[in-house]
Amino acid sequence: MSHSASGNTTPDMPLAVKAEGLHVTRGHKKILRGLDFAMEPGRITGLLGPSGSGKTTLMRGIVGVQRLTSGSIEVLGRPAGTPSLRHDVGYVTQAPSVYTDLSVEANVRYFGAMHSASAADTAEAIAAVGLEALARRKTADLSGGEFSRVSLACALVSHPQLLVLDEPTVGLDPVLRAELWERFAAMAESGTTLLVSSHVMEEASHCSSLLLLRDGLLLAQLSPAELSQRGHSNDLEKAFLHIIQETSAASNRRSANESQVAS
Repeated sequence: MSHSASGNTTPDMPLAVKAEGLHVTRGHKKILRGLDFAMEPGRITGLLGPSGSGKTTLMRGIVGVQRLTSGSIEVLGRPAGTPSLRHDVGYVTQAPSVYTDLSVEANVRYFGAMHSASAADTAEAIAAVGLEALARRKTADLSGGEFSRVSLACALVSHPQLLVLDEPTVGLDPVLRAELWERFAAMAESGTTLLVSSHVMEEASHCSSLLLLRDGLLLAQLSPAELSQRGHSNDLEKAFLHIIQETSAASNRRSANESQVAS
């Protein structure tokens, strides 16, 4: 599953993701409002924000299934949704997309066939999520955490350069969450780029870079250490709340100044 050693990126390597002036509107509701950011390859980027902040819409835009109102997204140097990206981008939604009447192995083999994956690729993907002992078991008989890992294996079997994960740890117990983050770290170390969404701020510490979303706005892109410093707290949730308050205060001041100018 190796593409390049983590941290050994070269200047001619394209950014994993680059968004410029990204807007998405549904009806009269603005879902994403003018997002600009870039993701370096071979790292874990956390997409953090409360429910309704636009995380899933942004992820859908990156994998090319969300219509953009304006702006652009480039993925691995190509426009998002380019057909050639289908073999390079893996996407795991919140709802596991696997067949309950098939075994773990049969599910992974089925999704792998779409990418001409071999039997060795199937075995490697199953091993990567720690389900070797359950490979022949029907997914309907698995626990919730195991079920989620089958979806992850189905995404990994194509050896994606970019793996997009929409709240993959929701509903998992602390032990399973820790195991999953260890696997994400190993993937990044082998060269895979990961974008992982969450509304649990404690998970931010596992990421190299963070995108902080609220109400469709990108409040900041920074590292966990920078978040702690800017938010004046080692508690990342409190630090995020501080940035929200700081941003709201600045917005209110701008509005007040504009009102004075208008009058």
